[in-house]
Amino acid sequence: VVLHIDIETVNRWSDRDVIEQWHKLFKGDELTHKFANGQLIEPHDVARLKHTIAIYRSRLCDISWFMRCLNEPIARQANQEDNCTGRFWEGRFKSQALLDEVAVLACMAYVELNPVRAKKASTPEHSDYTSIQQRIKAVIKGEQPKALLPFIGNERAKQPKGIAFSFKDYLELVDETGRVIREDKRGAISKSAENILQRINVPAATWLKLTIDFGKLFRGPVGSVQELDDYYTHLEKRRRHFASSCQHLPFS
Repeated sequence: VVLHIDIETVNRWSDRDVIEQWHKLFKGDELTHKFANGQLIEPHDVARLKHTIAIYRSRLCDISWFMRCLNEPIARQANQEDNCTGRFWEGRFKSQALLDEVAVLACMAYVELNPVRAKKASTPEHSDYTSIQQRIKAVIKGEQPKALLPFIGNERAKQPKGIAFSFKDYLELVDETGRVIREDKRGAISKSAENILQRINVPAATWLKLTIDFGKLFRGPVGSVQELDDYYTHLEKRRRHFASSCQHLPFS
């Protein structure tokens, strides 16, 4: 799963917005329901309500809570089907930061092509449960999937939230990469796709290596060496772990 955490939007939510969003996922308590229904909150309950809202606001942009909401229904369904109890997933999830546009695009393509790589689908548009299939179906109807971040090209001034890349170019890259994976002809990528990659300063061989072996290449944050340095500086960490994985790849 490739996630964009929109902290700015969460921080702009009013207290009532936070409560309403939380109640879509969890029951809340008597106090939060009183507040959501517009009932009077007693003065001695205000501090407790504010504290609860702060916790909810934090959890609504927390990856761990996202994964909890994702995993629990899957576990319940699997346990019901198998007539058993316990966890569905053996271990805790792992996450890694994608620090620049190339890292995001490469990881997205890697994830989109999982069904093709596993020979569960012949083409990206036939890859069930992938965002690219959802995007293709939406484009045919002239729509944008509400749950997915849009591709906005380079129009950042008009649409600050989105992937700064053309969806048409991304679709071509994923399709071409899928053909290489299926036909096992590494490096056999079209000139048109090579031209797209040249605009983001990524050689075709590097792109194929990223989108085929992304899971093997990286165990931590992914991006240019400069982005990696800025990332660890922000975290106030002196040791630059996983730098060796990034320094050999020409991220733009």
